[in-house]
Amino acid sequence: MKEKITIGILGGGQLAKMSALQAYKLGYDISILEKTKNSPAGKITQNEFVGWVDDYKILESFANSASLITLENEFVDYHHLEFLESLGKKVVPSSKTISLIQDKLIQKDTLQKNKLPVAKFVSINSDTTYKNLSQKLGEKFILKSRKLGYDGYGNYLVNNEKSLLEGINKLSERHLELYAEEFVKFKKELAIIVVRNKKEIKTYPVVETIQKNHICHLVIAPIKLNNDLLNYVKKIAIQSVKAVEGFGVFGIEFFLTNENKILINEMAPRTHNTGHYTIEACVTSQFENHIRSILDLPLGSTEMIDKFAVMINLLGKTNGLNFPQNIEAVLKNSKAHIHIYGKEESRIGRKLGHITLVGKNKNELIKQAKILERKIIY
Repeated sequence: MKEKITIGILGGGQLAKMSALQAYKLGYDISILEKTKNSPAGKITQNEFVGWVDDYKILESFANSASLITLENEFVDYHHLEFLESLGKKVVPSSKTISLIQDKLIQKDTLQKNKLPVAKFVSINSDTTYKNLSQKLGEKFILKSRKLGYDGYGNYLVNNEKSLLEGINKLSERHLELYAEEFVKFKKELAIIVVRNKKEIKTYPVVETIQKNHICHLVIAPIKLNNDLLNYVKKIAIQSVKAVEGFGVFGIEFFLTNENKILINEMAPRTHNTGHYTIEACVTSQFENHIRSILDLPLGSTEMIDKFAVMINLLGKTNGLNFPQNIEAVLKNSKAHIHIYGKEESRIGRKLGHITLVGKNKNELIKQAKILERKIIY
């Protein structure tokens, strides 16, 4: 008789929670390691470990509770994943993959070396000046943190020497190592979810994403583009995952430039906000396929079950203890599905939940999503 499989997840946020629910659906157990008690995923398992990866005693106890280990974000230093692998644990994505992704300068360099399309970029050091950066990138460019950047955190727009110094001072508080990237003029932002196990690799539909204060607010699936562009996006997405020797689920974001060129913006080695629509809109959600992929089970269909889907994020409007209210306004809509993540605290711009609508009229779905989002009080 085979031993029951327990999947360890580093991180206890909403991505871990939605993955855990799919693991339970397939009959597997879950262990969670998170810095604080009662995280969204920690609430739904008896195997909740409170601490973090820099405490090797807790990390080893967590590892002993799990048959294999995955993660819900790319911010776990890959050296800690190497420690888990040294204990004989399978980690998906591997420490090698994370080492090529979590530092965005290394990520861009890896993609470029594999002849994949990225914006121009330059590393920053103590001798860097606005003059030499602008000569390479143009008068306006983006200063970025190499690590710990997400939802617009870790980015700073530069257009003169003064703003460069301001950006360096501000971003260095988050992470000391920085790089600069060309300012891309784009007409749309695109994204795709890729899932890979040892035998298969599949893509979900290409979607359009719309940001609010640099945070993903609206996802429209699928985007309507000519087939050549869509096939190209899928092709370079698959090549990107292979370039980092990746297995599991990956979210990859792109710019569609004003000249109709595709540039990779960034990739994340995990389930992704731009794929939340797949829960209701696709035969197999990104979360179920994540569980399938890390266990090397057959991958489920990534096809949509209706013509369109729209997902809108519920972003915090206040700071403090505040649970989203008035969800009955959403539940009255027969096409709407609401997910509340169960976070203990609200922050302005923090992702507290999302609403998905599925149907045949894209514009009507977008309209309804915006109306329903405004009705939720949080």
